[in-house]
Amino acid sequence: MNKNQIRSLVALALLATGPLFASAQSQKKNWFNLDLKADSVFGISTERAYNELLKGKKSNTVIVGILDSGVDGVHEDLKSVMWVNKKEKAGNGKDDDKNGYIDDVNGWSFLGGKGGNVDHETLELTRIVRRDAARFANVTEATVKAEDKKAFEAYLANKKEFEDGLAKAKTGLQRYEGIKNAIEGLVKKIGKENPTLEDVKNYTPEGQMESNIKNALMGALANSDYKTFYEEQIKGGYDYFYGQVNYNYNLGYDPRSVVGDDPNNSNERFYGNNDSKGPDPSHGTHVAGIIGADRKNTIGINGVADNVLLMAVRNVPDGDERDKDVANAIRYAVDNGAKVLNMSFGKAYSWDKKVVDEAVKYAISKDVLLVHAAGNDNKNLDVETNFPTNKYEDGSLADAWLTVGASTPYNDKRLKASFSNYGKTSVDVFAPGFGIYSTFPNQTYKDENGTSMASPVVAGLAALIRSYYPKLKATQVKEIIMKSVEKADSLKDLCVTGGVVNAYNALKLAATY
Repeated sequence: MNKNQIRSLVALALLATGPLFASAQSQKKNWFNLDLKADSVFGISTERAYNELLKGKKSNTVIVGILDSGVDGVHEDLKSVMWVNKKEKAGNGKDDDKNGYIDDVNGWSFLGGKGGNVDHETLELTRIVRRDAARFANVTEATVKAEDKKAFEAYLANKKEFEDGLAKAKTGLQRYEGIKNAIEGLVKKIGKENPTLEDVKNYTPEGQMESNIKNALMGALANSDYKTFYEEQIKGGYDYFYGQVNYNYNLGYDPRSVVGDDPNNSNERFYGNNDSKGPDPSHGTHVAGIIGADRKNTIGINGVADNVLLMAVRNVPDGDERDKDVANAIRYAVDNGAKVLNMSFGKAYSWDKKVVDEAVKYAISKDVLLVHAAGNDNKNLDVETNFPTNKYEDGSLADAWLTVGASTPYNDKRLKASFSNYGKTSVDVFAPGFGIYSTFPNQTYKDENGTSMASPVVAGLAALIRSYYPKLKATQVKEIIMKSVEKADSLKDLCVTGGVVNAYNALKLAATY
């Protein structure tokens, strides 16, 4: 998912007071790699697979393309596993390997140019409404031409959805601004920048509003320190809605000129810059760690795969990604040797689906497996679409593609993460995507929630299989992953397989192919 979709998970008032959040915090940091029977959490049995199946076995290095917001490649737990283009000489301003991208030593960004980088962006809906508003500026239902009627009606429907979204964003911003100001005011009266639970307990509130804020803070600080709670839940929610109002739903906002391309030319290939980290690599860095954080350095975390190179390709801004950037990111990663692509992003509308379809077909023709996050809207993808999708415009399906929903540690009715999209025919598998502890920029680590975290679990598993069984085709790896899930009653109607991916089962099955 793009960063806004992930940040929307914290844009729920005082989320930290909920019991599910508290339970997630108490889980082991490496729970997604643990085993259901041995560890009582619904992980994917990665550690068991290493201990029982892979000891002493040789493996081949697999390149995984991380199509995302950017990656902090100097992170202590990632620097040893980052892909480097050895055919390119750093900093000489030349395209040494003749691939069309100058100085792409550490990957590439399709969101930058000589003038800098795109950080915030609009939603695809906003761009479509802006485009069609110009087309239908002086048109009414009475004057629209017959051949334009369908497009005009789509414009009116999109415009209404846009206006409704903007109104909700403004309401959310106003609400969070009020919560933020009230909490800041109470903390100022307490007289400490980072008050403890005891400090809040000892404060005598003035009036009902302060009493409510005090009670909410006490609930939050039972599971977190104030600074973390404020930054992630309060300021995080405020920033999310601020971004929606000022960037995502802003018809007048267009940062694309910094790239220097023609946004309307989907066939344009060679643009961008070599800043594969970008202005905010938080999302991509977290994803990278899940896939392949160094398992041998005894620090930080253990990624799923132990012999990978992680290729950073930046195509996801703080807003909706553009289809031409998605297509070019896929092609870049494939042309530079990636055999698995992780795509933790998505949107409700598509500007040019055809160009993405063509790139997906190209990747599959090169025996590449694409892994895509299902989305965080708790929607049924059998009836609603989250782009990009494995269904081509002609109705046929991409065969080397996995769509992934997010699961929790709990082997009960809470197994499906409450936010995760689902679909009995459109989501293939579920994987851990709740309370996932992974790498974060500036040598830090952090828990995150989202199908954005579930997708790299599966991408890491795919890379692990391809590493130890390099003769397997991408379609076979997909088949193995789907056939080897740990089934769960609560998922049987929510995805094709009815289960959570499992590394131990998958590697045992792979050995029989």
